[in-house]
Order: sequence, then structure tokens, then C-alpha cells
Amino acid sequence: MTIHREGRSLLFGLLILLSAVCYGIHYWVGEGLYLNIHILISVILYLIVLQFFRNPSIAVQKNEKHILAPADGKVVVIEETTEEEHLKDRRIQVSIFMSPFNVHVNRMPAGGIISYFKYHPGKYLVAWHPKSSTENERTTVSVKMSNGDQVLFRQIAGALARRICWYIKEGSVMEQGQEFGFIKFGSRVDIFLPLNATVQVKNGQKTKGGQTIIATLP
Repeated sequence: MTIHREGRSLLFGLLILLSAVCYGIHYWVGEGLYLNIHILISVILYLIVLQFFRNPSIAVQKNEKHILAPADGKVVVIEETTEEEHLKDRRIQVSIFMSPFNVHVNRMPAGGIISYFKYHPGKYLVAWHPKSSTENERTTVSVKMSNGDQVLFRQIAGALARRICWYIKEGSVMEQGQEFGFIKFGSRVDIFLPLNATVQVKNGQKTKGGQTIIATLP
């Protein structure tokens, strides 16, 4: 288990801040119940933030017929819809909600060439809000697989998330399960699959990024 690079500076700054406050309380108030309560709260807060930025090592089973979950979380939407931004065709949408307690590393659901990428600044509606897919801060990514199929997915910021991170650009060649981004705190990922894909998950099911099979292709 390692700490993700996106959290290292934040965790260091938080450690300095909490330590300084504890020292200040000790200096002005002295030892006692008030100091002990603050130390306990500081430790709990630091551990919560620390676990959010954990980056576990995983084994990815690559398969061109499988679409893998891009994130840890819970399936909240499975429906047929029209993808309006890039593909402009009918798709099966699968949405995964990530709580602040999930690992927030985002991984490629399929391998191939990044054929489209765009960042959209926007609002910070709660991640499960129906309009969060089109109005929140987000990125849109489309990957063209070796068989010609395209899978489109979006990183969507939530009410707590204020920064979406990505490590790809158009023309990049990415492997299935490879890390492509990170979203700080609660958020959501939408995946738009071809209509001939067979969905392998159900609403409410928990997913593991780079491991859970979201759908299979013929």
C-alpha cells in the first residue's frame, strides 16, 4: 500500500498544521482534557484523509472482450441513453459513485488509443444528481480499442471534489487497467458502452477499479 502522489503535499501540510495547533494548545493551556481531545480529533482526521489517498497495488487481468471498472465505488445507474458530446449515438451508460472512503485512483476500462479528451469546468452538484454528468466539473475521454469499438467515460467532480486530475492526452496509447487520473474526495465516473455490450453488474453493486468486469463485448 502506498500513498498517491496527489495526496503527499496535502498530507504533509495537514500534519504540520495539526502539530502546530497541538503545540499551541499545549503551550497556552497545558496538558489536560482539552489537549487530549484535540490530539484524538487530529489523529482521526489525519487517518481519514490518509486512507482517502491510499493507492493499493492491484493485479489487472487484461482482456479485450472485457470492460473493467474505472474506479472503486458503487453502481448507481445502468440505462440506455444518447451520448451527446462526442460519439453522438445510443449507448449503455453505467455510472459508478465514489464515496470519500473509496480509493479514488481512476483506471482505464479498456486499452487503446485516446481518440478524444476534453476538460470542462463546471458546478459542484452532488455526484448522484442527474445533471452532474453535464453541469459539473468533468473530463470526457474516449478510447478506441484495437477492434474499432470506442468506449467513452467521464470523471465527474462531486460536492466535495474540487480538483480532477488526469494523466492522458489525445493520441496517448493506454493499457487496460492503467491509471489515467484521480479525483479528490467524493465523485463519480460514467461509462458509455456500445449497445452490443453485455452488462455484468447490477445497480447497488460495489466495484473495484481495474478488476471488476463491468461488461463484456461479443
